[in-house]
Amino acid sequence: MVIEYADLECPYCAKAHLILKELPVTRVFRHFPVTSKHPRARVLAAAAEAAARQGKFWEMHDSLLEDQGHLDDPHLWERAERMGLDLERFEADRRSSEAAERVERDFRSGIRAGVATTPTQFVNGVPHPGVPDASFGEALRSTHG
Repeated sequence: MVIEYADLECPYCAKAHLILKELPVTRVFRHFPVTSKHPRARVLAAAAEAAARQGKFWEMHDSLLEDQGHLDDPHLWERAERMGLDLERFEADRRSSEAAERVERDFRSGIRAGVATTPTQFVNGVPHPGVPDASFGEALRSTHG
């Protein structure tokens, strides 16, 4: 299992996602919006949480990370519509205090865990900051070996 802290507006997180999605490992996602570099990071995290309320977290997550050039609100609504989400509910949920609280809770847990950059993946409690490389692959193999 990999616990990943990522920012949905981060190009390095997008690269990490493409690597992680090809690995035979369970992924646990935690929001870590770095708004000083990515001003829409919290908005995107809330959109992913709103999609989650309709059973589409990973679909929204993947869509955002795989199309970093279209992250503004009109594109969020288009994504939600393509996913078959109830758009009124999506809009209300993404602006809800529950979505904001979830994102903040994830962020705080990352701070407590020592996350300093995105992406950061944890394997057996050991942090692997940055885009996964060969040492990350070795860490995964040692847990499944």
